[in-house]
Amino acid sequence: METPQASEHTLGTDSAQTIAGDENSPRRAYETALELTAGTREESDSLGTMLIPIDAYWGIHTARALENFPITRRAIYNYPDLVRALARVKQACARANAEIGVLSPEKARIIEQVCEEIVDGELHAEFRVGVIQGGAGTSTNLNANEVIANRGLEIMGHAKGDYRYLSPIDDVNRSQSTNDVYPTAIKLAMVFGVQRLLAEHKLLTSAFRAKGKEFSNVLKIGRTQLQDAVPMTLGQEFNGFAHTLSEDYDRLSECIPWLNEINMGATAIGTGITADPRYAEAVLRHLIQVTGIEMETAVDLIEATSDAGIFMTVSGTLKRAAVKLSKICNDLRLLSSGPQAGLGEINLPPRQAGSSIMPGKVNPVIPEVVNQVAFSVIGADATVTAAAEGGQLQLNAFEPVIAHSILQSLAWMTNACYTLRVNCVDGITANRERLALQVETSVGVVTALTPYIGYSAAATLAHAALTTHASIADLVIESGLMTKEKVASVLSPERLSGIVAMTGPLTLPVFPPAD
Repeated sequence: METPQASEHTLGTDSAQTIAGDENSPRRAYETALELTAGTREESDSLGTMLIPIDAYWGIHTARALENFPITRRAIYNYPDLVRALARVKQACARANAEIGVLSPEKARIIEQVCEEIVDGELHAEFRVGVIQGGAGTSTNLNANEVIANRGLEIMGHAKGDYRYLSPIDDVNRSQSTNDVYPTAIKLAMVFGVQRLLAEHKLLTSAFRAKGKEFSNVLKIGRTQLQDAVPMTLGQEFNGFAHTLSEDYDRLSECIPWLNEINMGATAIGTGITADPRYAEAVLRHLIQVTGIEMETAVDLIEATSDAGIFMTVSGTLKRAAVKLSKICNDLRLLSSGPQAGLGEINLPPRQAGSSIMPGKVNPVIPEVVNQVAFSVIGADATVTAAAEGGQLQLNAFEPVIAHSILQSLAWMTNACYTLRVNCVDGITANRERLALQVETSVGVVTALTPYIGYSAAATLAHAALTTHASIADLVIESGLMTKEKVASVLSPERLSGIVAMTGPLTLPVFPPAD
């Protein structure tokens, strides 16, 4: 992901302290920007006038938001998918408005040119408003309108802020409302994010599957409730990790069609006021063309404008994927614990020194960081749930925190899958000798003998093995219950792990009744 370069008129919304009077607050940063800039321009709105740095592509509505929302240290440019999604929506709107004759072809062409620049990564640093904001995303929409308009004016040879020639509201925002632009843009941004996560998720799944193949003949003892259970292969364990990840890949993929239902043309509350009757169909068609994503207009625009159900679905699916990935990381940490006094079955790649006081200590830092990402996603899902419930009547005012929560979760999950694959899974090795010794001396293998010697006899032998530290195989042979050849066959790695099924009918002996 790109990191926008700070411009000379950066206001510092994301680096601000939360104390309004602090010299580093957004308000003070705004005042400092005015003091340091080479010049200013004056812009007006219904509330009055403000001075804007002369080279800023944003305008008065963005400036007011910078003063009003000194909440987070994260501006919307930290979410490049959202910035690009806004540009695609505005581009489709300009095309649709030109098609139906409510915007001149020249203005539409300029708007589209600017939107393409934004999609290519330009102007992102101008999207300055904090992602958490009041107003249901209005400040984000206005910030986009101003950036597009002022860059368009620059292309046309006019001064920034001279909105007589290209207006942020009357031209860039024509036939629109924040209430259809913003949810459509955040849905589109989430589609981008889910697609990126799916690509990385698939690579991680393949990495676990490759390890499953590499470890296919490495026998080990399985565990239930952290106690020794029956044998399996390390390959089976890693294939299990791969399979559980593939299930989440499918569930995440299923979210995309739901995100593709949009409410463009609904304008304020879903009635389509101020929009030409032909606009909804036109903007949908053009949005499909510029994104390559098959979308559809919601059947009930009033319901679609107020409902946040899809966001709960996406967030809940992300939580599921995060929880399951975190469980896998717990297993990796347990399997690699030690290396001397723990399980020590696998070795994770050493990534960094693990202690400032204990020489040579190396910690499982990659699984640990993925665990923490999962914890964050779980918390974000709780936020999305509360925000979805908190909407009233025809609009949910809390979509900004929904957008922040889900987009952050998508980005962090994508990065977590990447670092887990590249910095951990790809380099995992097996402690083969240790695993072989554990299987050889484990009483868990006695389970495989119960069809032949009965549960009672098997339990007696297991107790004897634990007491004397003798191998189960030797005790069974010494007891005369089975021949050496039969024991070797039943306790072969292939049979113990279930890789090779037992051939022929299983003839069970008649066991005497228990005392």
